[in-house]
Amino acid sequence: MKRTKKRHGKKAVIVALVLEAVIALGILFTIFYGESVMAFLEDFTRPAVREVDMSGLYSPCSVLISSPGGKVIGEVNAKERIYPASMTKMMTAILAIEKLKSGSEITFTSEISAALEGSDATRAGFETGETVPLIDVLYGIILPSGADCCLAVAYEISGSEEEFADLMNKKAARIGMKDTHFCNSTGLHDDEHYSTVYDMAILLKYCLRNSTFREIITSRYHSTGPTNIHPDGITYYSTLFNNLSDPAVTGGEILGGKTGYTSAAGHCLASFAEIDGREYILVTAGADGTSGEPLHIYDAKTIYNRTGEEAQKLTG
Repeated sequence: MKRTKKRHGKKAVIVALVLEAVIALGILFTIFYGESVMAFLEDFTRPAVREVDMSGLYSPCSVLISSPGGKVIGEVNAKERIYPASMTKMMTAILAIEKLKSGSEITFTSEISAALEGSDATRAGFETGETVPLIDVLYGIILPSGADCCLAVAYEISGSEEEFADLMNKKAARIGMKDTHFCNSTGLHDDEHYSTVYDMAILLKYCLRNSTFREIITSRYHSTGPTNIHPDGITYYSTLFNNLSDPAVTGGEILGGKTGYTSAAGHCLASFAEIDGREYILVTAGADGTSGEPLHIYDAKTIYNRTGEEAQKLTG
């Protein structure tokens, strides 16, 4: 009897140690990859579309993944090097959310105006000397793709854009973006500022776990409060929804996304949709920007409609 008790005692200790190890691994996974083990396993516990045809797109590079698990459902040249253009601003925004205190204010300096002088960067419209609540700056980064807002948070957090880019690269490495290198906070062209559509999908997946980021990127427009220079505030609109009059797709709808464009990058789009009760992330890059048509938006509608059709087959 004594031996049996000892054996049971050893088994209990082993079980306890195993449970502690599993919990510890789960915590580490969450810390380093930004999502829980349960979220990661969701793709394996819920019905999901297995594969989607990605042919015939205007964009030469594309990837579709399930969210939050991250399973690749379709891809073309997903790990080919691209220029991410303003999709970069997703990283700028999430770092600002994580590094700056909620409710803080940011003052736009002459350094920002000087840095953007002569560039064709899109701006939210804040001026030198203007003091703006952080939340309005965050909306300015994502909705109108304001380079002025990107520089404002970069200087606030790191003191210079170069130091902020270093912070961006460390974050990218930490969340698993293996083929990305950032040189700036805005996505303005630089030969050494590159990524892949797969890495951009990883980034959006990570960002969507933050409720503030999610609220911003799903908004069609945002009106700021009064400031010392704009007493009536500023209203700006989503660059995605400006070109997407109808977000409905087969079995669901497009919820939000971040557009991007430079002549070198072409039209880019990192978006997400809810279809048949679950989310999917689509990133496309390299669509022709000279046609005057929002070809990246057309691609998104095409792929999400195909995803909805496959989901309907799955559910019978």
